[in-house]
Amino acid sequence: MQLLETQCLGKTLRLEGSMAGWQQLFWDDQCVSQIDASADSDTFVHKFPLQNAQGELHVELNGSLEWQPFDLQFKLLINDELVEESTLNEKDIEQRDVSQNKKQPFKFSFVGMAGLGLKLLKSAKIVKVLFAAGSLAAYSWLFSIEFAIALILCLVFHEYGHIKAMKYFGLKTKGIYLIPFVGGLALSDDKINTRWQDVVISIMGPFFGLILSVAALIGYWITDIEILAGIAVFNALLNLFNLLPVLPLDGGHVLKSITFSINSRIGLVACILGAALGIYISYQFGLALLGFLLAIGCVEIFFEYKRRHLSQLLPLNRYAQIVSGVWYVLTVGGLSAIIWLVGQTDNGALSLPLKILNS
Repeated sequence: MQLLETQCLGKTLRLEGSMAGWQQLFWDDQCVSQIDASADSDTFVHKFPLQNAQGELHVELNGSLEWQPFDLQFKLLINDELVEESTLNEKDIEQRDVSQNKKQPFKFSFVGMAGLGLKLLKSAKIVKVLFAAGSLAAYSWLFSIEFAIALILCLVFHEYGHIKAMKYFGLKTKGIYLIPFVGGLALSDDKINTRWQDVVISIMGPFFGLILSVAALIGYWITDIEILAGIAVFNALLNLFNLLPVLPLDGGHVLKSITFSINSRIGLVACILGAALGIYISYQFGLALLGFLLAIGCVEIFFEYKRRHLSQLLPLNRYAQIVSGVWYVLTVGGLSAIIWLVGQTDNGALSLPLKILNS
């Protein structure tokens, strides 16, 4: 990941590294120094010469780096004279714009054209309306207009949780898209810098779903209107499904961020086990949609493994790993408790989610 970026003699000086210990120092796009993995010390020294009109200059970047919690202290010297001295922490990494890779020459590919088509679709506001109308029509055809409206309300509230988290981290958002027979998507123009951002953005959708279910359940207890109980229990089941530790679902992203922050091998094994769980559930319940999502998740696991030594994301520290795990367990527990409470009624439809979990 990119550790720091500063200016040196009118050009960009960029330090990249990983938890494995290696570091590379770039002066613009040229690698001028490299340090291999070492567990002996948290200090580093990069030196390289530069030629200019005044002759040869000796540039040195030194400092210390701790990953958990992230703390980077550095000094930039030219001919032994201090030019810059600073400290960076996790908040600085979160607020940094993601650096863009150098543009590559254009090559035609079907994957690239599909990606371009998706970008064009995302940029058109009318697509939101068309997708929303298509979702309403599709769910009304499958169930009823009342159920369709309630389901879309649950989906929008869930995706709004993702949007709120994105805005909290200062990311630009493109809004919510409802996809017929699939669910919803909350899209952002910006990329994340840390695993913590990935955890918060991922879990805030189900967490907002939990808030909606609790509110609907309280409303049912006060008014005895069964549709509120239906919203509470089916919304809980929907968000519990999203918390399955399977990529690309929200729970899969939480699992990936926690485990890859511990170790890339542990992360890979955890994601593969999650995929195996998803295969079992999709086969057990005949969920074709989950099977489709699993295919996407397997691609994501593959690329995550390929980029394991080049990840641009700051890993979770020990405290953040614990907080993420506890937050995940409490959200799963809250949603499960709502399903269990509503499932105690004599109404067969309201007890259906509990029967599904019991099976």
